[in-house]
Amino acid sequence: MGHGGRPAPPPPGGHVFPQAASTVLPDPARFFAPGLLSAPLPTNCFFQNFTLKNGDQPEYIHPYSVKSAVAGLTVCYPTRNHSPTFDIQTFAADLTVSSPTDAAAGAAGQPHKVVAFDDLSVTLDFSPSLRAFLVRGCPFVTVAAAGPVDVSVASVHAFLEAAPCDDARTKWRLRMNSGQTFLLYASAPIQLSQASVTQLMAPAFAGVIRIACLPDAAMEAVLDQYSSCYPTAGDAALNRPFCVDYAWRKQGQGDLLMLAHPLHLRLLSQDCSVVKVLDGFKYRSIDGDLVGVVGDSWALKTAPLSTTWHSTRGVSDDGVGEVVAALRKDVDSLASSPITTTSSYFYGKAIARAARLALIAEEVGCPEVIPAVHKFLKATVTPWLDGSFQGNGFLYDSKWGGLVTKQGLQDSGADFGFGIYNDHHYHLGYFLYAIAVLAKIDPSWGRKYMSQAYSMVADFMTLSRKCGASYTRLRTFDLWKLHSWAGGLTEFGDGRNQESTSEAVNGYYSAVLLGLSYGDAHLVSVGATLTAFEMLAAQTWWHVREGEGIYEDDFSGNNRVVGVLWANKRDSGLWFAPPEWKECRLGIQLLPLLPISEALFPDTGFVKDLVTWTTPALARDGVGEGWKGFVYALEGMYDKESALAKTRALSSHDDGNTLTNLLWWLHSRGDSSGRCCWYRQYGH
Repeated sequence: MGHGGRPAPPPPGGHVFPQAASTVLPDPARFFAPGLLSAPLPTNCFFQNFTLKNGDQPEYIHPYSVKSAVAGLTVCYPTRNHSPTFDIQTFAADLTVSSPTDAAAGAAGQPHKVVAFDDLSVTLDFSPSLRAFLVRGCPFVTVAAAGPVDVSVASVHAFLEAAPCDDARTKWRLRMNSGQTFLLYASAPIQLSQASVTQLMAPAFAGVIRIACLPDAAMEAVLDQYSSCYPTAGDAALNRPFCVDYAWRKQGQGDLLMLAHPLHLRLLSQDCSVVKVLDGFKYRSIDGDLVGVVGDSWALKTAPLSTTWHSTRGVSDDGVGEVVAALRKDVDSLASSPITTTSSYFYGKAIARAARLALIAEEVGCPEVIPAVHKFLKATVTPWLDGSFQGNGFLYDSKWGGLVTKQGLQDSGADFGFGIYNDHHYHLGYFLYAIAVLAKIDPSWGRKYMSQAYSMVADFMTLSRKCGASYTRLRTFDLWKLHSWAGGLTEFGDGRNQESTSEAVNGYYSAVLLGLSYGDAHLVSVGATLTAFEMLAAQTWWHVREGEGIYEDDFSGNNRVVGVLWANKRDSGLWFAPPEWKECRLGIQLLPLLPISEALFPDTGFVKDLVTWTTPALARDGVGEGWKGFVYALEGMYDKESALAKTRALSSHDDGNTLTNLLWWLHSRGDSSGRCCWYRQYGH
């Protein structure tokens, strides 16, 4: 800890910001079961579409897209459409399970209910008699019928065959004119008869139905073997540094068969003898092949990550003078350039930008400028924490359980949708960076505003599932995909989305720094773990390498980085820029430029390909100087002198960046000989 004794942290999950009622947030009571409404609710999760508007947009529950509407559950094994600018999974109503009995009783007009959810699953009562256990990575969709109840199995395709595969009539083969074959398994005999070319009916069924697509006939024996054991829920635990432990609850007989995406397979612990990988058992996915894994508990481990205040190698001795000269100018400009925005996002970038100057000053041995940065940060950060800031501020919403902004209370578009839970890890990450630095250099201020700081962390990093918590568990981070989702309470046909992985990294990295300031080893550990997984996911799905095989050749050949990643789609465009603005795509996956950035881009060969791919776009009229700076920053990882020359010629910088920060980055590239390591007396 950088100061004094460690103060007692505030109660876990507590909120300290004033409570307020939003006029733009949807009512969760329509789709969540009453017993769930007393605890904070997820706002950026994998099943969010089921809770918004009519609840009838699909969600991707790997390997199936699933949709609930009109007392039925529709299952799709999605196909892909792709081009040089996008890659998308398309939805078709391959199979729809419903209950004519419930429909006749008037259930068709009733919305489904989310009756349970956790990190790895959601349980949906989509009809009074039918419950779906939607577990991520399960090759079967499992539906329990509280019968006896008539069951309909319908399709947008024509059934060419609907035949039992055994005398007990507990396994059926459903072959459609789409070329698809589905297998239906039942826990009790089921009598399917063809009511029409697109509908099958089964009278008075009670028990469990499991449906699986059969992409390859060779997979049938495996599906048969594991058809009797089904998961009903799952937990992902962050109890160990740099590890996520999965455990599924299951029913039925035998071992549990699940599917792993490419990052799972990379991280699946080699010493985990309780799982067996079935390399030949695969389902296609926009996230790469999903491979069979047998076992009801997994351990996903990654290498430890060093999260430090300063650069890992130090600034080169011959660069210190240039950095210090720029630093003095940038610090002097703080007094003459007040922050004029009231946007929580842009304000956060501005205070984090200033906080970088204090840490660079430590690193290059220029402590005399730190008091000016301290004064600026104290004057600009404090009003957001004590409620005195004019024009905006943080408030607490008890309906869903989380922070909103004053501007977002009545305007869903204000602050980029922060008031409807968009981008929380982005905005709060910038604030936490500034708070961490200010608490480091001013311990008494840090103690005074510790409760506010922890409340901001808790908004998107709470681990608790308890009813007494003020914030939902890990609001933005997806423990199955191992990255964050920025999209909040907005219905999207393609599911949740995230644009900037680097700003997500900044959110968790800033929480680490806050933990360092307060001597909180647990926060440091959790933040570093989430940072590590977020970066691995960015390298897996946002960083595009030609011929790698996750994406089709036309998309991977035309892109080196994804613009916006959706659950069901990959876009080369950004929310704010077309695909041709490649410098923006590179920049939005790099900013803010920090010591952790080098771990986000560890592959120099890929970095060179990315810069080479981006550079022609810089010749376009109107390219922003700020975006150029990020391209030059990456170029500096393999050609420092060229990048320095271009950086010195820039006339302006991104609103979250400075010349000082760019020069610090470039002069801390290369080997570690002849380095200024004055800051090391502070320790990490």
